[in-house]
Amino acid sequence: MTTPKDRAVVRIATVQDAPRLHEIYAPYVRDTAVTFEYEPPTLEAFTERLERTLERYPYLVAERSMPDGTTRIVGYVYASPFKDRPAYDWAVETSIYVDRDERRSGVGRILHDALECSLREQGILNMEACIATTRTPDEHLTNDSMYFHEHMGYRLVGEFRACGYKYGRWYDMVWMEKHIAPHEATHAHPTPFPQVRELLAERYGIA
Repeated sequence: MTTPKDRAVVRIATVQDAPRLHEIYAPYVRDTAVTFEYEPPTLEAFTERLERTLERYPYLVAERSMPDGTTRIVGYVYASPFKDRPAYDWAVETSIYVDRDERRSGVGRILHDALECSLREQGILNMEACIATTRTPDEHLTNDSMYFHEHMGYRLVGEFRACGYKYGRWYDMVWMEKHIAPHEATHAHPTPFPQVRELLAERYGIA
């Protein structure tokens, strides 16, 4: 999946991508309240998260062609279980991280669109996003993520006040939701991600 504007290409993540994805994620932990983790996970733990996700859900990366002819991963997106109970299987929690030098470049939309296509092919109906927010933007957190998800078609469904403590400050959290397919009286169980990979390559060029 490409766009002429920024030439970003989306593909399925591999274990070999883990160091670069870890490199993108770590500053969000160290320098922002976007994630409520206090310390970046080890590379080993991060890699295990990636492998575990791909057993059931999409984990996608966006690559950009560089002037020297190489490619560089500039962001990633993945889905995870919304809740463990089986009645929740048609809903997933989504997470997206873009290299902080690539913000507002369109990479986030490209990644999100690819994730939505992938989830729809699996038979997922609901995309849920847990987003840190702040009543007073500061150097660690703005509400850009909430606005991005609004732009992607999510609606606000819940708000929790002063539930996250980081950098000596209290931050809020919201849940946002997007329905991506109709909710029927009967519905087939979602297909595990490995079983739709060929369809994604054929229909969307995500391989």
